[in-house]
Amino acid sequence: MKLVLLLLISSISFAADFEAVEEKLKTAMQSEVRTDDEKERDRNRDPINTLKFMGLRDDMKVAELLPGGGWYTKLLAPVLKDNGELYLAYGAGRVEDGLLKDNKDFSQVKVVAKDAKVYRKEDARFYSLENAELGVKDLDMVLTFRNYHNFADDGRKAMNDEAYKALKMGGIYGVVDHTRRHMQGEDGENRRRFDPVKAIKEIQDAGFILIDYSDLHYRPDDELRYEVGRKSVTGNTDRFTLKFMKVKK
Repeated sequence: MKLVLLLLISSISFAADFEAVEEKLKTAMQSEVRTDDEKERDRNRDPINTLKFMGLRDDMKVAELLPGGGWYTKLLAPVLKDNGELYLAYGAGRVEDGLLKDNKDFSQVKVVAKDAKVYRKEDARFYSLENAELGVKDLDMVLTFRNYHNFADDGRKAMNDEAYKALKMGGIYGVVDHTRRHMQGEDGENRRRFDPVKAIKEIQDAGFILIDYSDLHYRPDDELRYEVGRKSVTGNTDRFTLKFMKVKK
């Protein structure tokens, strides 16, 4: 009963506060710091509705894992600049040396877990993660977009465990990734896809509970047969969008 009440209160609060977030996101989406290619992806990635689903507020303490080139960083940072905090972790060197260094508007963004090691073991196709401790506590939200599939079993476990440790009670862990058919073995076409049922099990094993999912990125014309980079599916892959909560220490 307490959990149901907590989720209800959180949902109402998120809905009430998102108007300010949406306006900041719309402004950030038009920023000159974003490239034309990045803006072109807005329609497919639908960041406003994705972050609304996750429950983002502008006063949150948020960590983005594996920010890549900073596509979401360029949207999250302006939203959180005045009232919140944004941390980047794991493979953040490209963003740290470029976006954060060259743009004073992003100077408040902090890179953490600098000693983390993201690497492939000998003959491995997927990445492991060592020294993964984020070094921050009481986060409101941890987000990772289209990265889960890149890791081997030990790497995913390390990432999930550290997200759980860093979040406060009631904190949200949001995961988006390319969909693989349930229980389908790895082949030459699907290694950048991941079984959402397996993801749910693994993340729940870390202590989280699944509180919601979204069909925002459901694509009925993606047959889940081909590599996500193929011309027939690139930019239009079916992606699972999952929202978890930390409910006990």
